Amino acid sequence: MAAIATRPPVGALLREWRQRRRLSQFELALEAGVSSRHLSFVENGRSRPSAQMVLQLAEHLEVPLRDRNGLLLAAGYAPAFGQRDLDAPEMGPVRDAIEQLLRAHEPYPALVIDAHWGLVAANRALEPLLEGAAAHLLEPPVNVLRLSLHPEGVAPRIVNLHEWRAHLLERLAREAVLSGDPALTALYDELSGYPGGEPGPGVDPAFADVAVPLRLRFGDRELAFISTRTTFGTAVDVTVAELSIESFFPTDRATGETMQSLLRS
Repeated sequence: MAAIATRPPVGALLREWRQRRRLSQFELALEAGVSSRHLSFVENGRSRPSAQMVLQLAEHLEVPLRDRNGLLLAAGYAPAFGQRDLDAPEMGPVRDAIEQLLRAHEPYPALVIDAHWGLVAANRALEPLLEGAAAHLLEPPVNVLRLSLHPEGVAPRIVNLHEWRAHLLERLAREAVLSGDPALTALYDELSGYPGGEPGPGVDPAFADVAVPLRLRFGDRELAFISTRTTFGTAVDVTVAELSIESFFPTDRATGETMQSLLRS
């Protein structure tokens, strides 16, 4: 009862999401196909939106499924999106898809993360790259960003730590702002306090306008990767919607050959 009593009204939540997306009432009303007057009444609490209108506005505001459920609850409706454990029987096709993607990407590293950068799964190619990381950073639940940037994690082996750290922190900051998730803000505050490395030689000018690479020491060699992010585009389950697959690709032949050799051995 206390939680219900203190829940912010749906209008205030919608206004917060609209402002976070830097949209005016007129712009959102135009995109969602509703009148500016009605939207104003909803945000001010003078009108109660239907469940359909809540979902319609949330769709145009790109609100995550978890928060769409929160909007519905705030408006007095039941949540519309389920949340199942990944090991639930009905999640079998999702697990199969993840397994196929991870296996198919070998001999190059790929991992699955959740909305807070928690490690969900990884292929065999990731293990050699974590060599030397402190045991406490590898104990579940593993946070991928903490493992990467912590001074006892992978950070000491990242050749371009200053550049890679700036890239990850910028991405994390953007996610924290767009989602309004306090856990991501707390993670950003923690990671931004880690040593950042010294600015080093820039990326090869021929590659500088393409992507920020991860350059990693491995023994007497240097490995270089660029990464992509894959999500489930048609997810209607909160767990599935919050999963993403980070896949790393070699930027040179030597890195590719090294990874193939490591997997064989």
